[in-house]
Amino acid sequence: MHKGKLDSVSILSSLPEDVAIKIASLLRVRDLCALSCCSRFWRELCFSDCIWESLVRNRWPLLSSSHCPSSSSSTHSPNFKKWRKLYLERHVELGVRAKSVEKFLEACSRSESLEVGDYLKAVDTLVGTRFGFEDVQRFLFNPQMNVLINLVGLHYCLTTLGIRGDNLVEALKTSEISDRRVCVRWWKVGRWFYGFRMKDESHSRWVSLAGLATEDDEHVLGVLQRGTIHEVLRVQISVVGRTSTPWSVQVIQRLE
Repeated sequence: MHKGKLDSVSILSSLPEDVAIKIASLLRVRDLCALSCCSRFWRELCFSDCIWESLVRNRWPLLSSSHCPSSSSSTHSPNFKKWRKLYLERHVELGVRAKSVEKFLEACSRSESLEVGDYLKAVDTLVGTRFGFEDVQRFLFNPQMNVLINLVGLHYCLTTLGIRGDNLVEALKTSEISDRRVCVRWWKVGRWFYGFRMKDESHSRWVSLAGLATEDDEHVLGVLQRGTIHEVLRVQISVVGRTSTPWSVQVIQRLE
């Protein structure tokens, strides 16, 4: 290592601990891991709970306290690394769970169409595992995936995380899926007219993911959210034009 680089590392390592913690806390996970390779000082500090606790809570705001290390074990000492372990374990776990959702949707879809009951079950899986917004972007907002998976992630952001508007549209654009479209069809019981029941009503709407994110198609989101209740007999989501990216894995598997 050149003398200039050695001097820089020495200067950084001589910083007061509170200043060093402030610097490390502003970094992304990838940059934090890179910083930990600079010296023993930075490795101990970057692995400490005082850094990783905030990373866990920011990424997974819905995570309950029962899944987190107890407050009595939390400390600024580098000897405690339970939060980092939790972060890494959840990152892997949610990646596996996202793949199981993809396989489940593939098994349930028929000719690129999905019934609303299976669709909502996939959304409930994300709710149960408490996906964060970063997880949805990383694992579900992938342009190489089927648009039905993108739609499940979008629905979860709108109804559970409460993320909508410009922030959500920007995430869709960054992932290059904002213009992808689906067709939502629903059938309602025919109305009664002078003692006779008329034919069942059929409705359909073509929507883009960006349109749902900006609430331009809020009625469609309501149909998807309610599912088959009261007068609604059936709700089906289809890929527009059947030109979507094929399923990446040909495995039939139900959600556990």
